[in-house]
Amino acid sequence: QVQLVESGGGSVQAGGSLRLSCAFSGVNNDYCLAWFRQAPGKEREQIAQFNWAGETEYDKSVKGRFTISKDNAKNTLYLEMNSLKPADTAMYYCAAATTWEGIWKHCDEYDHWGQGTQVTVST
Repeated sequence: QVQLVESGGGSVQAGGSLRLSCAFSGVNNDYCLAWFRQAPGKEREQIAQFNWAGETEYDKSVKGRFTISKDNAKNTLYLEMNSLKPADTAMYYCAAATTWEGIWKHCDEYDHWGQGTQVTVST
């Protein structure tokens, strides 16, 4: 069974950095892993994805500032966050999805979630 546990959240000043971790189990190399975030009163949004082939995708709001990576030896997904802005304040979630092989192979809908870790960026 898939299990995801986030850690590493906290409070930082604008311009600072944080590294989030997601310990995973029950996830094989054919899964997609991703980071989502949700601020109060706003929709949940996908901000970074690491697919079965090690390819990464980023939402434009974080591209160039955040880096997603995976360490299979440690069974951990990371999100390195640099140049943080107050707009980055949100609950951050780790998620997992199986792959779907239609006309091309891609990540299915994310349906496994961690408990979340809070990130607060102050001015």
